[in-house]
Amino acid sequence: MDTTIENANDSGVLLLVGSSGGHLAQLLALRPWYETWRRCWITFDTPEAVSQLDDEEMVPAYHPTTRNVPNLLRNTVLAWRVLRSRRVAAVVTTGAGVAVPFVLLARLWRIPTVYIEVYDRIDTPTVTARLCRPFLSAMLVQWEEQRRQYPEATVVGTLL
Repeated sequence: MDTTIENANDSGVLLLVGSSGGHLAQLLALRPWYETWRRCWITFDTPEAVSQLDDEEMVPAYHPTTRNVPNLLRNTVLAWRVLRSRRVAAVVTTGAGVAVPFVLLARLWRIPTVYIEVYDRIDTPTVTARLCRPFLSAMLVQWEEQRRQYPEATVVGTLL
């Protein structure tokens, strides 16, 4: 990961933001990297997510997020509250829509933002990645082929 983020470990909480399901699974696969961090998860309040994050701090986000303007606004207010109430060292996300307000607000407050493109979108970028890309500190991809869409990205290999 980015050295800015590595050096920030002692100065705040790592905010891990992702939809439940595959997005959350990919973030969970990063456990060896984040296990020494204080962290807070932002995801949907689904039985699966609650079970997977049983011993973790979790703030439930509003869903669905696809083409749902009211929930985008609710998640923007949520992002504002979470980012204002915690000393956030970095925001790391795999998407989807719930990530957008967190990335935008974090970037406005100069909090490092990292987006990891999902492993199953090799030939085309996700909508969330396209929306977040201008506001990112680092773009990570899981396949070399994904660099066609994101030439500036760092290939980290598959998470799952």
